[in-house]
Amino acid sequence: MLGRILVYGTWGLALLALAAGCSHRLNPSLTAEATVAEVVDVENYQLGPEDLIEISVWKEPELTKQIIIRPDGKISYPLINEVQAAGKTVKELREEIHKGLEKFVTDAQVTVLLLKAQHYKIFVVGKVGRPGEFVVGRPTTVMQALAMAGGLTPFASPGNISVLRRSGDQEIVFPFDYKNVSRGYNLEENRILLPGDVVVVP
Repeated sequence: MLGRILVYGTWGLALLALAAGCSHRLNPSLTAEATVAEVVDVENYQLGPEDLIEISVWKEPELTKQIIIRPDGKISYPLINEVQAAGKTVKELREEIHKGLEKFVTDAQVTVLLLKAQHYKIFVVGKVGRPGEFVVGRPTTVMQALAMAGGLTPFASPGNISVLRRSGDQEIVFPFDYKNVSRGYNLEENRILLPGDVVVVP
């Protein structure tokens, strides 16, 4: 079910603002400020815009750089200039940088570290235990997101949950019935959330 498409307007913006405003109530280990290893499967995580990485080359201190991946998914790095980082794992980016440095540095030993995973954020707002912003770092379903947010409160309306997904200037609304999915029905509603998705629990 593709859901309803609404023009992205004041209501959607208000929900995003609410999500950001609630983030201070989260367990710090679930926020963007957390230690990366606590929230991200670093080995399989695909880098994206806003992620902070550190690149270093053994015995080449001038090549040690902390870099935020740009909105276009690229980074600038000495000697090899533009490098596509978004969509790659840390290992894949390390291999590409190593290849680019071959003609400048003999037997370059390159290290790439993910310092802060900012790209894969989702939001859970409304009547849950810990509403706010979550950096998940891996594919996450609606049910998993609700669990991360502390589950539904006693006053939640489990049959009227929705997932808001922005697409350009529009917002797609996907319905989610917690009771049905938890009983094994309509499992297609338990979709994988994309970065920026907002789960709303009325």
